[in-house]
Amino acid sequence: MRQFQRAEVMGLHLSSRKEERRARSWPLGDHVKMPVFDRLSIVLCHGVVPLLVVLLSVAGHPQIVPCRLIQSIALCNSCQLSAVPDHLPSQTEEIFLNKNRLVNLQDGCLSRYPLLRTFSCANNQLMMVEENVFSESPLLENLNLANNELYYGHKQVAQSLSSLSHLKTLDLSGNGLSEDMVSLLVQNLSSLETLYLSRNAMLRLDESTFRDLHQLRELNVERNLLFEIDGAFDHMKKLQRLNLAFNCLPCLVNFEMTQLLVLNASHNSIEWFITNQNLTETFQLETLDLSDNHLLFFPFLPTKNRIRTLLLSNNRVGFYQHLSNYTSSNWTTSIEYYNLGQNISSITVELWNENLHGDLSSVELLDLSENKVNYFPQGFIQQMPSLYWLRLRSNCLQSFSLKPEDLPVTLYELDVSQNRLTELKASQRSISELNNLTHLNLSTNDLQNLPTRIFASLPKLHTLDLSQNTVDVCYLPSSSGCVVWSNIGSLKQLYLASCSIQNIPSLAFKGTPLTHLELSNNPDLNLKQESLEGLANTLQHLGLGNTGLQAFDFSPYSHLKSLNICRNSLPELPESVMALNLKLLDLRDNMLTTIPYQHAGMLAQRLQTVYMNGNAFNCCHLDWYKTFVENKGISIVDLSEITCLDLNHRRHKVVLFDAIHCGGSSNEESVIWYILLFVTVSFSIMGISIIYMLTFKPRMLPRAIKKRCWRPAPY
Repeated sequence: MRQFQRAEVMGLHLSSRKEERRARSWPLGDHVKMPVFDRLSIVLCHGVVPLLVVLLSVAGHPQIVPCRLIQSIALCNSCQLSAVPDHLPSQTEEIFLNKNRLVNLQDGCLSRYPLLRTFSCANNQLMMVEENVFSESPLLENLNLANNELYYGHKQVAQSLSSLSHLKTLDLSGNGLSEDMVSLLVQNLSSLETLYLSRNAMLRLDESTFRDLHQLRELNVERNLLFEIDGAFDHMKKLQRLNLAFNCLPCLVNFEMTQLLVLNASHNSIEWFITNQNLTETFQLETLDLSDNHLLFFPFLPTKNRIRTLLLSNNRVGFYQHLSNYTSSNWTTSIEYYNLGQNISSITVELWNENLHGDLSSVELLDLSENKVNYFPQGFIQQMPSLYWLRLRSNCLQSFSLKPEDLPVTLYELDVSQNRLTELKASQRSISELNNLTHLNLSTNDLQNLPTRIFASLPKLHTLDLSQNTVDVCYLPSSSGCVVWSNIGSLKQLYLASCSIQNIPSLAFKGTPLTHLELSNNPDLNLKQESLEGLANTLQHLGLGNTGLQAFDFSPYSHLKSLNICRNSLPELPESVMALNLKLLDLRDNMLTTIPYQHAGMLAQRLQTVYMNGNAFNCCHLDWYKTFVENKGISIVDLSEITCLDLNHRRHKVVLFDAIHCGGSSNEESVIWYILLFVTVSFSIMGISIIYMLTFKPRMLPRAIKKRCWRPAPY
């Protein structure tokens, strides 16, 4: 043993001597580099390589984010899970596994959670749910499997659902299911109360689709491809909410679901909505949405109903009493429609009889916007004594009556904008009975001669829009062909844009506490300082865009929060604007070349929103732009569109402009310019020196060259 140790020591001494000899014989560079290389190899072997192994393993196996527990609820959304976690407390009642990577729910994956009541596995990649997955979840009431790919294994899914005897809510939206698949999936779920089937591939519903769902209260089948419904809901006596929106239904006839509360059939191709007129039972329907269809006639509503909200916008509804006396051999009032089984059903109604609209007595909101209505039958609106909102935008009305015998006194909001109105029937005495009318929109019509104090007679009028009509402002209350705007104590918002107004007399709005006044797009407006006198303490929004504004003192209106002075060819920002605590300022399409630095700083601190496009800003005076951009509290809405003019009158986008074009310098290019300048000066000095020596000391240069450059050649 000692001999072995001696031999080992002697070996070490010999090896060390050999190393010294090698070191002496090696060049200096090799002698220095060798120990460093050894150390580097040791670091690589013992430090970097294990670290790379760990990193690669992590990259190959994404880190699992743990579920978050809140009492008996497990939130495992977006955790990159590929299976149901098995480490949760056994008392867990709700598990949410949305937005994970589950492809298959295997038998026994929920057996650890016997108290489970809610299970949500939406937005995964589920294709298979094995048959006994829910066999040990007898208390499950809410199941969400939306946005998966269950059409692959829908038979196994149906088998697994059959054990859920207490299931109340089921969401199968977005799974590519046909009506036959749906029928199989829900055939044994007799306890179901809410069913979501939106964004699937169903084409037709009949009495066999939902035959076992006698307890269903809410059904959503929107965004499918449905073109026919034949008796699918007749046995659902408890169904209260039905959503059929965004399908391809051509009609809803013989409607007799008396228990329904809400029906949404919007965004279809419905031309007819006809209820069973022979039923004496009262329909419980409260909301009927038939908007965005192809309705030609006003719906044939039940003779007894409780409809409060009737939405019919964006159809082709009109009234056709003028056709009632028309006779022709081809004229008929009989309508025939076919179902897929070639069974013919005939519905006979008097199409031109305008007394078949059903019961309208409970309607509170009627939306007929974007239709073809050019008149209303006598007493039609008066059939709605509870009417609160009446929306008639974008129709063909040429005349409208504001008389209390034609409108219910309950009316709160009336919108008759974008029609063809040339006449507004009203008297100052009778219109006062509309004592609840608060919002009135008459914009975009052809109204010209209005009664002088017609709006002053409405006791609760708060908002009035008369934009895009021909309306003048009266100088005196006794004037004609104009409207008086003074002493209307309830009026707060008045919109008179594009009304061809030329003059506004002094004290025109005295006694009217306006907070919003819109006068834009009256290009010939002669606005005097006295015109708005009396509004200094109330005015918060003022619109003067495209009014030819040049000189106006805004400083008295200290409560202004929003000011529009666009399209006025202003050469500079009005000084009086600086006295305001504005939140929104519109300066578009003027002739501004710059904004003084002091003004820009004040505006940047106060404003929240500003519009500045369409001006003639000088590219060499953009300090205001830097001030605005540096202040994070202000939003320049049209920043990407703002342009400026350089010294050659070329237009640039402000966000892309470089100050180098103005003789300034940019951070990167300034160094290049300095280098070029240095090189130019150096060469110039060198050239001058050479010329000087060649001219005044011609012998010195050859001697210097000979002395430095000539060498004797070896032989």
